[in-house]
Amino acid sequence: MSVLLDTNLLTRSIQLNHPMRPTAVDAIAILRSQGEQLCVVPQNLYEFWVVCTRPAAQNGLGMTAAETEPELVRLRGFFMLLDDTPAILGEWERLVTQHQVVGKNAHDARLVAAIQIHGIPRILTFNDQNFRRYPAIGVLSPQTVIQRAVP
Repeated sequence: MSVLLDTNLLTRSIQLNHPMRPTAVDAIAILRSQGEQLCVVPQNLYEFWVVCTRPAAQNGLGMTAAETEPELVRLRGFFMLLDDTPAILGEWERLVTQHQVVGKNAHDARLVAAIQIHGIPRILTFNDQNFRRYPAIGVLSPQTVIQRAVP
């Protein structure tokens, strides 16, 4: 099975002192140990770059492009990168119209469109409530992944 990672898992995983980092890293490790194929799409990488290079005062990580580039390369090597395809746009348009998505949530709808076009059944995200409106996909929170793995 495959799981798409939301960008928030990627950004938390590189923030060494962030309180959510252990949860992000542990959930990723658990899914990988269970044989899950962990995937990202180009949008994840664009969003990762934006968050990393945005100033900390504007809810970013305040990293330079030179600091962000090796992290981006590491992510591309660690997770399966799925292609953007023209079909994703059409699916995104259908989703935002059907679910009346507005504002920033349209970014999440694009991830859902990619999930559906690529046949990925689930997404791992800290923002699980943002994805609950899409019944066709499974939504995993890192906390739930960790709780289910503990005997």
